[in-house]
Amino acid sequence: MSLRLRLLLMIGVSLSLLWGGVALWLLRDLDHEMRRTLDQRLVMSARMVAGLMSQNPAAWDGSTGKAGLSTLTLPAAEKGLTCQVSSLHGEVLASTPGTTSEVIAAAAPGFADAEINGERWRSYTVEAHGLRVTTADRMAERNMLQRDVLVAAALPFVVALIGSLMVLWLGVKSGLLPLERLRQALASRAPDALTPIPEAPMSRDLLPLVHSLNQLLERTSTTLRRERRFTSDAAHELRTPLTAIKIHLQVARITHGPEAQASLDYADEAVARLQHTLTQLLTLSQVEGPFSWNDGRIAQADDVAHLAMRDAAPDASGRIALKTDGDQTELALPQALAVTALRNLLDNALRHSPAAHSVSLELQTSQDSVCFRVCDRGPGLSSEELALVTQRFWRRGSGRGSGLGLSVVAAITERFGGSLELAPRRGGGLAASLTLPRMTRTH
Repeated sequence: MSLRLRLLLMIGVSLSLLWGGVALWLLRDLDHEMRRTLDQRLVMSARMVAGLMSQNPAAWDGSTGKAGLSTLTLPAAEKGLTCQVSSLHGEVLASTPGTTSEVIAAAAPGFADAEINGERWRSYTVEAHGLRVTTADRMAERNMLQRDVLVAAALPFVVALIGSLMVLWLGVKSGLLPLERLRQALASRAPDALTPIPEAPMSRDLLPLVHSLNQLLERTSTTLRRERRFTSDAAHELRTPLTAIKIHLQVARITHGPEAQASLDYADEAVARLQHTLTQLLTLSQVEGPFSWNDGRIAQADDVAHLAMRDAAPDASGRIALKTDGDQTELALPQALAVTALRNLLDNALRHSPAAHSVSLELQTSQDSVCFRVCDRGPGLSSEELALVTQRFWRRGSGRGSGLGLSVVAAITERFGGSLELAPRRGGGLAASLTLPRMTRTH
């Protein structure tokens, strides 16, 4: 359903219900007032006739010697109203033409409804000055009059409602023009156009939407630039070991003995470097993407520390000094990622520390997180290098490694709400603090 149709339906239905409710309320009151007015006409007519008859008693007094029936005539326009004057004993003294005596026969003072010869009547009787005066209306004519009045009163509401809906259609169409212009502006842009949308000609109500779109375009542009740079750097990093492998294999083909074996060893080393780079790239892409790492294993801080130490220094476990209280605190991230992040920190520390110095690993547990603190005795990093160290493929000088280890650590902490802090260590070296969130248990 389009936005225009939805607005028309919502506002149109609301407007129709409002107008309909007001119309029903007014028409109900009008109907009530019409009935009361017609009843008052009967009352006033009966009382007026009784007053006139009381002013000329000789016209109906039996002492005149002639007792007969007199008739009162009314204008043709008032034929719907009938009147009859009788004595208290039931003797009819005067009546209008067409008066039905059955209407008056059992009339008691006040209002009464009766059905005579298939017609419904409403009458009013008053007794005064020794006379009984009854006025009556045919309900068919009365209802027709009420219906005509109600139709005449309802017609302006219907016309107003139809006019309001037409104005609403034009208003919604005109009000959505800025949104349509924005749609046309977006549709006319080139697929690779990520420049911000101009805000000058936009409606003030659309400015928040334009701001959000510009922020999205900026994030998309930044992501594309980062991915292009990543692709370029990855191609360069992968080409280097592949070229080395190709050269060493060619040397091995044309040489024999120790030289051929040395070339094969170098080729094997380049293959290992290539495999390590590909593994880091795969891990980084999975961490930054929608990949699910739920392997069903509960990550416990002490186990993560031991597994990371085993992977980082399988042949020199004595180079890592672990300080922990053995508390099996559960972490709020998969075990594989926690081990990968800590292993990369340990591997980086071992690579840059002299062989005579050990690397310390300390676990610090707080209420909602666990901090793995890795300290080495390497050359450390300057403030400028600290700002670049988590960028992909960044290495100091022509150092060994893929340049992705700390990038993977930063991506893992960002995805799971942790943090990575690098700072110079007093006395030389680098202190890396990896903070990971603890698992929260709901009862």
